[in-house]
Amino acid sequence: MAAQILVVEDEPHIQELISLNLTRAGHDVRCASAAEEARDMMQQALPDLLLLDWMLPGISGVEFTRQLRSQARTRDIPIIMLSARVEERDKISGLEVGADDYITKPFSPRELMARIAVILRRRLPQVTAEVVRVGGIVLDPAAKTVIAKGEPLSLGSTEFRLLHFLVTHTDRVYSRSQLLDHVWGPEFVGDDRTVDVHISRLRSALLPCGLSQVIRTVRGSGYSLCAD
Repeated sequence: MAAQILVVEDEPHIQELISLNLTRAGHDVRCASAAEEARDMMQQALPDLLLLDWMLPGISGVEFTRQLRSQARTRDIPIIMLSARVEERDKISGLEVGADDYITKPFSPRELMARIAVILRRRLPQVTAEVVRVGGIVLDPAAKTVIAKGEPLSLGSTEFRLLHFLVTHTDRVYSRSQLLDHVWGPEFVGDDRTVDVHISRLRSALLPCGLSQVIRTVRGSGYSLCAD
């Protein structure tokens, strides 16, 4: 279950410990020591998950979470807040501003890895290797296979990743720029109309099985995959 994780922690030894354990678990890790630095990094590429310390120099983790949740581009990023604050009211404050989980320091690396796995499984199913079954489509990420109404489909790697994202986020509308962020990633440089081309290819592959209509165009907004 590899993911791109951004660690925002100003204590070097804690940052190093977290980074080491995440890397050993196969995750792609970037680190920042302040919210401002993390914001600059996120302008270039959005992480799959954010590990965020409460007590940071400058903007606190709580305030940074509030800012991220107020912006369309970043509001859905899973956030796990790390803090030495153990009072119930502090945990509630962290969760109320939008953190998905709250872990008190000191914590064990095993607990942290378990919490991350739970969040990724719930919020980012496209980074897991679990087989997905939606509306006559069976997609196996590990085997890189797709069966549509009993028939195997031949898809290019980009169409496969695009379909995987859509079938794990059914009935939600994603703009072209959001799909570029999630499917193509930060390295992609090009026009967002690229999404239209690959959506068209994906529909063509689904057409013989009578499933091309499951991918819906929402005029002025983007694309959605209907589960029914």
